[in-house]
Amino acid sequence: MRIAIVTETFLPKIDGIVTMVTKTVETLQARGDEVMVFAPSGGPAELYGAEVVSLPSIPFPFYPELNVAAPRASMRKHLERFRPDVFHLFEPSLLGIGGIYYGKVLHVPIVISYHTNLPAYLHYYKMGFFEGPTWKLMRARHLRADLNLCTSTQMMDELRNHDIDRLALWERAVDAQRFHPSKCSAEMRKQLSGGEPQKTLLLYVGRLSAEKDIGTLRKLLEAMPDARLAIIGDGPVRKELEKHFHGTPTYFAGYMRGEPLAQAYASADVFVMPSKTETLGLVLMEAMAAGCPVVACRAGGVPDAVEDEVTGFLYDPEDPDGLVKKVAWVMGHPEERTAVRGRARADVERHSWEGSTEQLRRYYAQAIEHPRPKVAAKGQMRWGGMTKKMVLASLRRLLP
Repeated sequence: MRIAIVTETFLPKIDGIVTMVTKTVETLQARGDEVMVFAPSGGPAELYGAEVVSLPSIPFPFYPELNVAAPRASMRKHLERFRPDVFHLFEPSLLGIGGIYYGKVLHVPIVISYHTNLPAYLHYYKMGFFEGPTWKLMRARHLRADLNLCTSTQMMDELRNHDIDRLALWERAVDAQRFHPSKCSAEMRKQLSGGEPQKTLLLYVGRLSAEKDIGTLRKLLEAMPDARLAIIGDGPVRKELEKHFHGTPTYFAGYMRGEPLAQAYASADVFVMPSKTETLGLVLMEAMAAGCPVVACRAGGVPDAVEDEVTGFLYDPEDPDGLVKKVAWVMGHPEERTAVRGRARADVERHSWEGSTEQLRRYYAQAIEHPRPKVAAKGQMRWGGMTKKMVLASLRRLLP
């Protein structure tokens, strides 16, 4: 199968979407499929043997780590040469519109996967008034797809509630060989704990941005004076967080990948995830695979990945002290913590990238065999207030 992938987020950035893109490409290429990736400039020219077409990009003003690229006419030349069987658009926004346009022009089936709860994010940036228009634009994009994939049942419900159809669940996956309890490292624990490895070590891994609610972790340190917190990752609010946690035993490690990241997970006592906006949370599964008990907010796609008191621990997002109480309970019940570690490890071992990607290939085949009817239902031909004719006219000026 020949798959053209369009992603708005790509290397060298590190986040959940980039992980899903890279692991998907790696697994598809390994099984003999051919992949071409369209992505913003700044990344590698090839990925596991797949050609990467870099589109000129600029840093996003509010998030300099994120490069933003507009679709270009040159995409058509590459696509006509590659002749894809299917288009897979990861969370299309600007560049993805080019994918939708060329998918229709070249009659290539379109699969869109939903990874970012953008409407919820807007409230963290004091732009909640854009939520309604954002959903309209998202709906317009998703109604162009032959199949829409979500990474959790909660997100499927969210899209369904906004009249988005042709939904399917893309099963979660993790590299359970890379992330393993055996990677526990005394040296890494010493580093992350600020030279006090005998103290309780709490760990957060992920993007440092407003919607992640990382600042709430300070409550843990105030309630647990013997605890130490390690924050792995980077992002637009890092400087604000460093000020917020000033005077607390918090270590900002920056980005980690590969073996050091695996060691970090396996060396901590508890992994904490305060975010209420996760569509899945791959870091949760990485922590579970590494034997680090997870305490997370019961919101978004998290309950799909973590079963409370079975494979991890969840707290009520409406309880302002929920996180503190749950972590204190977990640390006070070592036997239960040990049991959960074992069950979590057994659970994630069932979710391999090979299995997840094989399911994805079946979805590709489904999109090819059962395309969306060319004539949409009444009301489905408008893109957030613009008719299809208006949108195509605008794109033709950009994409001759």
